[in-house]
Amino acid sequence: MPVTQIYLVRHGEPDYAPIDSRGWPGMAADSAPLTAVGRKQAEELADLLSGIRATYLVSSPFTRALQSAAIIGHRLALGVKVDHELRDWLPDHTGLWRSAADVRAAQAELEAYDGEWPEGIQRPWEPLSRVRERALDALARHTASTDGPVLVVTHATVIRALTGAKDTAHGAHEYYRYEA
Repeated sequence: MPVTQIYLVRHGEPDYAPIDSRGWPGMAADSAPLTAVGRKQAEELADLLSGIRATYLVSSPFTRALQSAAIIGHRLALGVKVDHELRDWLPDHTGLWRSAADVRAAQAELEAYDGEWPEGIQRPWEPLSRVRERALDALARHTASTDGPVLVVTHATVIRALTGAKDTAHGAHEYYRYEA
């Protein structure tokens, strides 16, 4: 089986102030841009990863990830592909959470149940097994088109679902060996 080197990159620090100040609920938070620090994190990460000679770059569709991917792609002369299945974890499948407090409550419950719904009980949040399944489907599609290292710009919970690494910092990355 061919093995592909994958670098799972967490987007830079997001700026939720434009969303929060407008009182936009739920999935509107996915349009949050990067802060100045987040843009700098993406630049520094591009410089750090330049030595791996990545041949492919794919990103979550969320603004903070796309902006990070655009910065990295520009610095490494890579085009950016977008895959919806690399999106962030859903704290509520309805998309109607109203505040950061709602998201934190869903995250606390996710932690209390070790990332999976209790036996026989569905919860509104996305279990880690579903996050892993959709992310692996995306990796299979994108690694089939290249034989070199792949950069994947995504979110901490996606990285956790694939690697087990908790709390990957903004602008940091985790190495992942993918066997097709």
